[in-house]
Parts: sequence; structure tokens; C-alpha cells
Amino acid sequence: MAYWASRGLRGSTLEELINLTNEKYREKGLALIQKIPTPIKPIKIDKEKRHISLAYFEQKSTVDYIGVVQGIPICFDAKETSKKFLSIHNIHTHQIEFMESFEEQKGIAFLIVYFSTYDEYFYLPYKELKKYWYKAIEGGKKSINYTEFSSEYKITTKNGLLLHYLEGIKKELENSKTI
Repeated sequence: MAYWASRGLRGSTLEELINLTNEKYREKGLALIQKIPTPIKPIKIDKEKRHISLAYFEQKSTVDYIGVVQGIPICFDAKETSKKFLSIHNIHTHQIEFMESFEEQKGIAFLIVYFSTYDEYFYLPYKELKKYWYKAIEGGKKSINYTEFSSEYKITTKNGLLLHYLEGIKKELENSKTI
């Protein structure tokens, strides 16, 4: 059981950047994407300050975000690492299963990965993620090195959008048409 106090608010800066970008997308009529809250059960509450100091997650979360981009359903999770790799252990079975089912329904699933060491963001299509996932399950490498992330999927700031990840979706759609 994961506890709020034991895990802190990892990735909260990344999620804030995504939330600000999503608001801009909504304002511009480009997309409607929502953060999916993870239900928590408070254990310790400071009634005077109205502050939760300890809680646990009531159920497994699927992904961090879900929405629609120009009629295309999308879902994604935000992952942050201070290392030179993304550990496969940071991606959970229930997330893989959800993204797989989502893509079977003709949606697009992906990760947004932030490498704090390099201060760089990447779009990782689910089709690529699952290759690494299944190799790890079969006893292979349990991480994805920074150098294995494609520069064509690097997320940048553009036109006032802090993390313009819609370009990654566009690139993925273009690449799937050429296959």
C-alpha cells in the first residue's frame, strides 16, 4: 500500500507544466485533456490547519491524463527521472494493460518523460514503450536509457505552449501512415 507521506509529490512540477499546457490547448480549441485524480484515503488530518499529513491510495490509478485531440482519444502518463534512464519499475502492469486496451479502442497512448538531469522532455509512444516492457518481463534490460529516446519525439516549448506534446501525437500519426 502506497502512502502519501512515503512517496511525496514526485513529478508535481512536470504535472503542473502539463496542466498549464492542457489549459492552453483547451483555450485554443486544440484539445480537451483532464488530469485523472487518484482517490486517497486520509489517515492523519490536522483539523486546525485542514491539512492531510498521511494518506494512502485507495485504488490503483490507470494513467495521469485522458482526453481528446481533434476527435482522437488520448491517454498518457507523466514520468520523471533524475537518472540517465527511465526504470521500467516506474511503469505498472495496470498502466500497461490500460494503455493496451485504450489503443485497441483506436486511441493513442503514450508517456511524457522528463529527464531532470538533462532538463529534457520526451514523448514515448505506447508502441515503443511496450517493446521495452515485454523485454524487461522476459528477463531483459529493466530500463530505457536516455540515449534510446528518439530526438524526433523531444518535446519543446513552442507558441507559448510549455510542453507542446501534440507535435509528438502528430509525428506518431505520420509515422504510422508510412508503415
